[in-house]
Amino acid sequence: MTEDIEIELQLELYTSSFSDKGKRVDSFLAEKSGMTRSAVTRLIEAGKVTANGKTVAKNYKICGEESFEVIIPEPESAEAAPENIPIDVVFEDSDIIVVNKPQGMVVHPAPGNPSGTLVNALLYHCGNELSGVGGVIRPGIVHRIDKDTAGLLVVAKNDASHIFLAGEIKYHRVRRIYYAIVCGNFKEDIGTVNAPIGRHPTDRKKMAIVRDSDKRSREAITHWSVVERYGRYTLVRCELETGRTHQIRVHMSSIGHPLMGDPIYGGENTAIGKYKAYIKGQCLFAAELRLVHPKSREEMIFKANFPENFEGLLEQLRRDSTID
Repeated sequence: MTEDIEIELQLELYTSSFSDKGKRVDSFLAEKSGMTRSAVTRLIEAGKVTANGKTVAKNYKICGEESFEVIIPEPESAEAAPENIPIDVVFEDSDIIVVNKPQGMVVHPAPGNPSGTLVNALLYHCGNELSGVGGVIRPGIVHRIDKDTAGLLVVAKNDASHIFLAGEIKYHRVRRIYYAIVCGNFKEDIGTVNAPIGRHPTDRKKMAIVRDSDKRSREAITHWSVVERYGRYTLVRCELETGRTHQIRVHMSSIGHPLMGDPIYGGENTAIGKYKAYIKGQCLFAAELRLVHPKSREEMIFKANFPENFEGLLEQLRRDSTID
């Protein structure tokens, strides 16, 4: 597995008070969460429970006002099933397959999306020719993009390719280039956002810039450059040095430029009026992928054209910017 595969985990937050002082942490969390004490104990023993950022033992006694984080892994699911879903194959050989994922498609099955995913489509297309490193729910999946982000993904067709590509991503040797339509104009033409990303402290469905060393966060670096300016909006090219969940969306929002069509990170008022017909989610497209082939060791460059709705929005923005 690569560090870029951000498995969706449920993060629960609990705060103790002075009246809880002396209670065992397993009893306290069982009471607060509604889980059984044995279930809490298993999470503690797996290192999934922290008090003020530090892991605890099951007999840990509460000191007073403490913040507890409980990571609840998603439940084990049944093996993903093949489904006859058309996919846009950009390249394929016996080791890898590069696909252009459409907007609205989830990469792999998960709670709430048990079928209709890219993995289901790949299983039908490739049969048993997918690596098993990612398990029965994520066969071949080396990296992911969000459901509402379209664009290029490389998938491993055997374990050797998976392990090689995972290492390439981990050590930042796979170049992933995105284009985003963001709110506002920029003073500069190029820049870099270097800010660690972790789970949002109060909204577990969101990610956020987390600089507190006691909190769970990971290094995140995005290099951006302006491609076109439209007055109130800008087309930017973003190259990932790391690959965290929602990285571009969080980083662009953090510098005051949320993506159009992204209600989670501040672009909720952009999918209105004449733009509504073009916006089906955050305006982000994984347009280019550069990697070394796991067997031949040759550098490969893959590019994809903007989706029709993305290109249509750009044309509308160009017309509006000349009027303004």
